[in-house]
Amino acid sequence: MKIALIGDSLTEGRPGVSFAKILQEKFPECTFSNLGKPGESVKSLDKRLTKNELAQNNDLSFLWIGVNDVYSKLLSVQAQPVAKDHDEFKEYYEKNLAAALTSSKKVVVVSPALIGEDLNNASNQEIKQLSSLIESLSAKHSNVHFLNLHSIFIEHLSTVRSSDYISTKVIRVMLDVLFYKNPARIDKLSKERGLHFTMDGIHLNSKGAQVVADAFAAKIDEIAFNKKENIL
Repeated sequence: MKIALIGDSLTEGRPGVSFAKILQEKFPECTFSNLGKPGESVKSLDKRLTKNELAQNNDLSFLWIGVNDVYSKLLSVQAQPVAKDHDEFKEYYEKNLAAALTSSKKVVVVSPALIGEDLNNASNQEIKQLSSLIESLSAKHSNVHFLNLHSIFIEHLSTVRSSDYISTKVIRVMLDVLFYKNPARIDKLSKERGLHFTMDGIHLNSKGAQVVADAFAAKIDEIAFNKKENIL
């Protein structure tokens, strides 16, 4: 079975811990194509998919994009062009989804997860709005499924107390990429920053990667292997 993972740095697994590696270990019979790229937004992903067509005949694709269209507002430097408003976000998201559908029998669209572990901050409120927008787009297609990662993390965060730490300095993010590659060091950094599921408010530590991998795995079991599980 061929499964494509389309997205940004969270999909690529740098910085932070890779959920894709956990998935590959869980499903050794599947071939995963990791198409994550750091800093990717809905607009830059459209440009990438227009320039380089997706490999055809995927059985299933996951489209996990959108967090950088919100996160970039907190940064002094934008790595990629981002949607100026939700209408433009919707326009480019639909293009991304159309590209995924041309190459795959079924697609799972995944909501952005978190920008900081304080769920009441303005960024996470916007993530919640974009999640609803993505869900509405998925409802237009019989072969598109919706995975609400934001809601899953809300549930997990309701049981812990996290700090409001978010990396907003580009140089700090770059240093994390360079010096924090080992999961044990990443998890230690998370703890020092008062975080539970991310290393910097965005990118995943071991717990966060496991949460994402479990959510993706449940969708693979449900869609590809007809194993229905209770998931948001």
